[in-house]
Amino acid sequence: MNDQELLRYNRHILLPQIDIPGQEKICASRVLVVGLGGLGSPVAMYLAASGVGELVLVDDDVVDESNLQRQIVHNESTLGKNKVDSAKVQLQALNSNCMVDAIPARLSAEDLAAQIHSADVVVDCCDNFETRNLVNELCFAKKKPLVSGAAVRLEGQLTVFDFRSEISPCYSCLFEVNGEENLSCSENGVLAPLVGVVGSAQALEVIKLLVGFGKSLVGRLALYDAGRGEWRYFNYGKNAACKVCGK
Repeated sequence: MNDQELLRYNRHILLPQIDIPGQEKICASRVLVVGLGGLGSPVAMYLAASGVGELVLVDDDVVDESNLQRQIVHNESTLGKNKVDSAKVQLQALNSNCMVDAIPARLSAEDLAAQIHSADVVVDCCDNFETRNLVNELCFAKKKPLVSGAAVRLEGQLTVFDFRSEISPCYSCLFEVNGEENLSCSENGVLAPLVGVVGSAQALEVIKLLVGFGKSLVGRLALYDAGRGEWRYFNYGKNAACKVCGK
């Protein structure tokens, strides 16, 4: 790292868990973020600020007035723009050293698989089970770590699937869904700071995976109750009969 980077990331470098070698891993990393809404906004902003070398953003939606209540990477001047293009402007203003690849499309399974193959970590910030299941299947096939989060009403959830290990469960081990159970914010509402809490926690899990410190949430589901201000943790394991990762 050059002198400017040493100064910029000084607060990371002071941490013995990261130091210079860890920050160099962050700066050399490529992270795929699927969804640039309520969760993807804080995820992308904290990863760019932390020095992730390349962020790949995938979302086919455009910025709507109702998004501005919680999707902090967007603003009034980007209404009507593709979310990934809106986010790219904000992220590169935050950190011009972060390369941002904006993909304003719903990718085919083949194209999404190619993006996952090139990523060090994938972050699931999408809002439907169909995409979640596809991302999970492709991450398992490519043996890439996946950080998954969700938030609706006053409840949030977070977990990690690290397919570099054969003992890691997958999304289908935890949730058997067929796409008909979607809980959308547009129908159920969501508290604005809640997505910030969950999205920030997702970004933290990404950094831990990239650097290799701490205890990951693999095999643990974290549930956040915003009304009570409480985190609860539940252990879960690999399902031998899982249609994705089972034998």
